[in-house]
Amino acid sequence: MPELDADRALLAEAAQKAGEIALRHFRNAPQVWNKPGDAGPVTEADLEVDAFLRGFLTQARPDYGWLSEETEDDAARLDSDRVFIVDPIDGTRSFIQGENSWSHSLAIADKGQITAGHVYLPVKDLHYTAALGQGATCNGAALKAAQRDTLAGADILATRPNMEAQNWRSLPQITRHHRPSLAYRLCLVAEGRFDAMLTLRDAWEWDIAAGTLIAAEAGVSVTDRKNVPLIFNRPDPASEGVIAANPALHQEIYAALR
Repeated sequence: MPELDADRALLAEAAQKAGEIALRHFRNAPQVWNKPGDAGPVTEADLEVDAFLRGFLTQARPDYGWLSEETEDDAARLDSDRVFIVDPIDGTRSFIQGENSWSHSLAIADKGQITAGHVYLPVKDLHYTAALGQGATCNGAALKAAQRDTLAGADILATRPNMEAQNWRSLPQITRHHRPSLAYRLCLVAEGRFDAMLTLRDAWEWDIAAGTLIAAEAGVSVTDRKNVPLIFNRPDPASEGVIAANPALHQEIYAALR
């Protein structure tokens, strides 16, 4: 569809430009502040990228709403059929520490469904992208989820608290891995490099919107922790966790959770 192609191309261009801005600050002692309410750190790079993306994207699509981690939420977005959902830098702590797995996460939701998504890791120069019904790619190569259908022995991206015994009917024998960016974790599952990703904490839409479509277009089933499909641009923009894996393994994970 020409419209989807244009939206996907717009997100790709915006992500590339965002990466150029962020890299000027990366490993260059950016200013850092702590957000109110123990909501984590934010850097001058986050704010500069956010301002650029909002200006660039909404100028191109003035009728689209806006939801971003670093912009004060405005309920006006709920009146828009289509909305940009953006995390200027997903993995800010990783960015501050000079690590390489932070990303820019850009998506478009249409009536609650993600129709275009782009996740860009500037240090690695990895562009993950998808449009609804058109598959997902990384730097032009098609993505396909891993096909493991048993939980025992699976390689799962999750933080340590997610794998504590109280969360499971019986603690599974898996190999746990971690990456700081939720968006990147979803892309790694889409790429088949890991069998699944799991977070049992509430997940903000801007962290997961783009990665959800990229994963889904690669054959990954993505739901909240209660096995409910994700809907975006909600008044409270967070999901009750995320489970992402191929359909068979996804059901094994869901069944094993308390």
